[in-house]
Amino acid sequence: MMEHPSIMSPEYPNQKTGFRLVAVALAITLAGCTTISKLNPFDSDDDAPSPAARTSTMPSGSSSMDANRSAPTPVAQPQQVLQQVSRHVPLASGAPGEYVVQEGDTLWDIAATFLRDPWYWPEVWYVNPQVENPHLIYPGDTLALVMINGQQRITNVRVATYRLSPQARITPLNESITSIPYEQISAFLSKGLVLEKDQADALPYILSTRGDHLIAAAGNDVYIRGGDPAPNGTRYSVVHVGDELRDPDNNDLLGYQGIYIGEGALSRGGDPATVSLTDTNREALNGDRLIPETVDIPLNFFPKAPDIDIDGQIISVVDGVSLIGQYQVVVLNRGARNGLAPGDVLTVYQSGDEINDRYASGILNTIGGGELVKLPDEEAGTVMIFKVYDRIGYGLVMEATSDIHVLDSVRNPG
Repeated sequence: MMEHPSIMSPEYPNQKTGFRLVAVALAITLAGCTTISKLNPFDSDDDAPSPAARTSTMPSGSSSMDANRSAPTPVAQPQQVLQQVSRHVPLASGAPGEYVVQEGDTLWDIAATFLRDPWYWPEVWYVNPQVENPHLIYPGDTLALVMINGQQRITNVRVATYRLSPQARITPLNESITSIPYEQISAFLSKGLVLEKDQADALPYILSTRGDHLIAAAGNDVYIRGGDPAPNGTRYSVVHVGDELRDPDNNDLLGYQGIYIGEGALSRGGDPATVSLTDTNREALNGDRLIPETVDIPLNFFPKAPDIDIDGQIISVVDGVSLIGQYQVVVLNRGARNGLAPGDVLTVYQSGDEINDRYASGILNTIGGGELVKLPDEEAGTVMIFKVYDRIGYGLVMEATSDIHVLDSVRNPG
């Protein structure tokens, strides 16, 4: 499996499990809670900019998780709040005044509960500095729409009692809320891969199979070369390098389709080193690549519109299906060099067909021909980016309102 660098802010070096920090996103949404007396982990700053201002000045690729340092202010009544919020970020139809976080919720789910467009979440979240570890939220927490300093906010007004302890937190961090459902991308991480060109060239590869076999399977040992030194016991996914992936814009080689072969563990170091294959679903061949299973996918990001304009295309879909639906992983021909970052939300557009207008001359042209007209592109769904490399990005389809296909366009949400 490929390595996934953390996008965590240096302010939070202890939150090592990235994908569980998405909860961060949520609890950060919070403010105004006065039921628990805790030391404020941040200095008060009455002149702190609003979340929207911070988002607009954040460098490309950064996480929108800086803590809001403003002190909480009195909370408005729910009905008054709903009326005031509606003048700013549009609310979802039937948005509640309060919402109790449930097990299995994601930040996207909760944002969509309150907001018509979930990617506006960074503009309305508010940290409650009185909540123990305000960057995480848990099932049982109560979130509410409020007005703070004249701006619309979502905040944690009541913390679940089981998450608090006089000594230390008793609820494991892995029970906090994530941005997107990790289980939907875990299969992709181990079995459905796209290898960026530079990444594929740097991975260790199978040199030979012990015993002069031409192919290897579970129970066989293989000799490998390349890659970084690793301790015995390191586990690898074995991947066959498949078809090339080229940028539809200029035909540049971006990477390769990765075909999952199986798994193995390093049993002896050296050059060549030895890997014992423990599980395979097809034959492993000389030249197949090995990806260390040391993945720590950071999901501690907020859904947000990209900081700059993005105009790209879907170039691949994991599992090779022809029609793409919700919670499938897609690969885009845009990455970090284009300003794409984890948490960015993009709208998918089906390209409009080109048809002949046989009525342009005022009467029906029954012979054929006519003016060639391109129909408008139509919205087909929403994708959230969860991993980027230099020239490609991985996204999870969060909503599919129509059929989504390879080569459909992706752009900033309107």
